[in-house]
Amino acid sequence: MAQGSASFGARLSRLLTRIYPDVDCEILGSQVVEAFWPDGTHRRKRPRVPGNTLWSERDALMITYGNTLIDGTHKPLDLLHDFLLTHMQGVVDGVHILPFFPYTSDDGFAVTDYRKVNPELGDWADIRRIGEAFHLMSDMVLNHVSSQSPWFNAYRQGQAPYDRFFYEASPDDDLSDVVRPRTTPLLQLVDTANGPKHVWCTFSHDQVDLNFENPDVLLEILRIIRLHIDQGVRIIRLDAVAFIWKRAGTSSIHLPETHAIVQLLRLLADYATETVVVLTETNVPRTENLSYFGNRNEAHVVYNFPLPPLILHAMLAGSARFLLKWARAMPPAPLGCAYLNFTASHDGIGMRPAEGVLPQQEIDGMIACVRESGGLVSMRSLPGGGEAPYEVNCTFFDAMTRTLRGADDQKIARFVCSQTIPMSLEGIPAFYIHALLATANDHAAVARRGMNRAINRHRWDYPELTRRLADPETDQAQVFSALSSRLKIRAEQAAFHPNATQFTLHLDDRVFALWRQSLDRAQSIFALHNVSGDSVSLPPGALNLIEGETWHDLLSGDAFRGDLEITLAPYQCRWITNRD
Repeated sequence: MAQGSASFGARLSRLLTRIYPDVDCEILGSQVVEAFWPDGTHRRKRPRVPGNTLWSERDALMITYGNTLIDGTHKPLDLLHDFLLTHMQGVVDGVHILPFFPYTSDDGFAVTDYRKVNPELGDWADIRRIGEAFHLMSDMVLNHVSSQSPWFNAYRQGQAPYDRFFYEASPDDDLSDVVRPRTTPLLQLVDTANGPKHVWCTFSHDQVDLNFENPDVLLEILRIIRLHIDQGVRIIRLDAVAFIWKRAGTSSIHLPETHAIVQLLRLLADYATETVVVLTETNVPRTENLSYFGNRNEAHVVYNFPLPPLILHAMLAGSARFLLKWARAMPPAPLGCAYLNFTASHDGIGMRPAEGVLPQQEIDGMIACVRESGGLVSMRSLPGGGEAPYEVNCTFFDAMTRTLRGADDQKIARFVCSQTIPMSLEGIPAFYIHALLATANDHAAVARRGMNRAINRHRWDYPELTRRLADPETDQAQVFSALSSRLKIRAEQAAFHPNATQFTLHLDDRVFALWRQSLDRAQSIFALHNVSGDSVSLPPGALNLIEGETWHDLLSGDAFRGDLEITLAPYQCRWITNRD
């Protein structure tokens, strides 16, 4: 029977058999249903059919921590709610609140209790209020929990069922090929009621990996996802999902069981009465990342991880050569799927997705340039020994301080251009709050907290931020005004639907150029981005501006005909369209 026509029960059973071949999957299937649809809830009779209706050109996301905005008086989630209603209505329609749970380290990614909101931020009522006004994304940190969590404390005391919740290994196992994003030792020796144990820690010794070989772990994660859905979450971000299944003698990344678990979560989402979107977070090279679309049966959305280093390189080099080459080779997202396009995030600018795309010499030059702008570099361990750059730590705004040619006075124009590119690409654009706010590197936070990533996790005093946004002379006001205006324009263009047709145009290495066409073919947009500090002229006929139609630039209002030269000032962007 074809997958699309198989019953829910048959598809669930098939997936569980692949993940847990030694378990009675009929019983486990009933437990899965009970975990995701407890008493009083029910599933759809038929799954959602893959299509282009889960998102539109109006969709854009803001990424933020729950406590990015503080004033010492109000709950941070109250301030975030106020900022969203005051400044982001009509600009974005979704918000990703990074882990808002109690935690011990890694700014929320070492969770102690998935069922609670960190009381320093607010409570579930505050989360629900934001979810009523914006599409809400939460993090399902499903690879690991805090070493100080109740789960791990119970594990150490030998209490069931937590005595089997964490992944154990031996130093004698063949772990030489394990892929790691960190340089700390993989295994941590801990004392337990059952004797000394070596537990697996992919990220840090405060983040102990869960044992998904135990079906009880999967069931508990499903209950937590259901809780989040009930609290208004509609986009589930699967953090570090690539690492959840381990096996000695392998890389322990992207294993078949991992993909099967993602397929299981997609199956449950497709049968949920709520509109639930599954997003995978896999900061890895392109082919590995795209594998999480599966056969239209895994993630609805995947991060476009090559974009940050490629856009950064283009802006610093003044050449879109490698960005164009990558874009030409990128396949359209499968039906019912989409890319999430971004440049900046709470983490650094990942270097792994640049592997095989940017020559090492270009990567080295880019890193050196960002360092001159005050940026830092974090390393990862290589299989078999050695280290390599894992990410560049710098706010994207300060990364635009200079180019490979040196410093200049074009920082704001260069930055706005860099942020316009993800608005133009096929997919859903997402913007880290510190990109929207032109935040500078926070070196004081790095010194205070002893972690490179703190450079890009500044906490704004809300009254001070409000004052800066009201002053048109500040970087914050200029950048926020420019990006907000472009996002509002974008939301009205059918040619910017996340799945609208896209072709890459090679006009000049200094210009990243795309042709987008709406799903109904009524609107075309030629999106041009001059990534250089040069003025660029495109000859008449460079764009296929159909005769008899009026073409104009949505950003400047300039009118165009096919027999006229098109000019781009340094770092200028144009969205040339045939529709008003």
